[in-house]
Amino acid sequence: MFKYTIKRILVGILTMFILSTITFFMMKIIPGNPFSQDNKVLTPKTYEALEAKYGLDKPVVEQYFIYLNNAIRGDFGESISKTGQQVIDIVIRRAPVTARLGSVAFVIALTVGVTLGIISALTKKRWVNSLITTFATIGVSIPSFLLAILAMILFGVMLGWFPLVGLKTPLHYVLPAIALALNPISMITRLTRSSLRDVMSKDYIVLAKSKGTSELWVIIKHGLKNALLPVVTYCGPMFAFLVTGSFVIESLFSVPGLGMEFTSSVINRDYTLIMGLTLFLGAIVIIMNIVSDIAAAMIDPRIKLGK
Repeated sequence: MFKYTIKRILVGILTMFILSTITFFMMKIIPGNPFSQDNKVLTPKTYEALEAKYGLDKPVVEQYFIYLNNAIRGDFGESISKTGQQVIDIVIRRAPVTARLGSVAFVIALTVGVTLGIISALTKKRWVNSLITTFATIGVSIPSFLLAILAMILFGVMLGWFPLVGLKTPLHYVLPAIALALNPISMITRLTRSSLRDVMSKDYIVLAKSKGTSELWVIIKHGLKNALLPVVTYCGPMFAFLVTGSFVIESLFSVPGLGMEFTSSVINRDYTLIMGLTLFLGAIVIIMNIVSDIAAAMIDPRIKLGK
C-alpha cells in the first residue's frame, strides 16, 4: 500500500508538470493579450511597462521556467485582470464556495444513485425497473446545463419555489446541486444495479441464504459490500468532476465560485489566474483518484495495489 501510494504521488507530480506545461504554452498560442480586453488604447510605453511588470517581455521559455520556479515555492503570481490580488488569495476565497456546492451535489448523487440502483437490482416489478432505467438514461444523455435551464424555468420562474441567484440560503443550493448531481446519479444507479445483480447471483450469496440468514442481512453484509466497489472507484473522479466541472452551472446561477473565476480569466486572458486555477483543479482530480483507489483496496483486499 505504501509503495503504491508513493508511486501514485510521483505519477501525480509528473501529471501536474505535464498539465502546467501544456496549459502555459497553449495560452501563448491563443491570439490576444490580457491588456487589450478592456477596449482601451494603450500607448507603446504603457504597454511595455505592463509587459515588464508581469514578465511578459521575456522569451516564452524563460517565462515558463520562471513561473514554474515560483509555483514550486507556492507563489502563483498576481492576477492580471484583478490588479493587486494574488492568485492564491483568489483561489482560497472562491474554492470554499465551489467545494460546498460540489459536496452537496456529491451527497445527493451518492444517496439517490445507490438507492435507485439497489431498488432497480432487487425489485420484481418491471415498471419500477423500467422507470429507473429511463431516468438513468435521460440523466446520462442530456447535458447538465440544459437540465439546469429547464429547472430554472420551471421551478424558479414559473413556480417560484427556489431562488436562482447565489448561494445565500439552503434553498439556493437545491437547483444547482441537483443539476450537477443528475449525471452522477445516473452513472451510480447503473453501476450499482449491474454490480448488485451480478453479486446476488454468486455462490456465496446462495450459501448465505441457505444457512437461514435473512435476505436483508445478506444484501447488506455480503451483497452491498462487494457490489459497491465500482461505485467507490467512481466516487473519486465523480467528486473531482463535481468540484471542477461546475463552471457552466456556476455561471447560470451566478455562484461566486471557481467556475466564474475561471470563465472570466479565460475571457480576460488572465494568464496567471488561468494557470493557478488549472493547477489547483488538476491537483484535486489527481488527489481524488488516488484516494478512491486506496479506498477500493481497503474494501476489497483482493486488489493488489503493489503490482
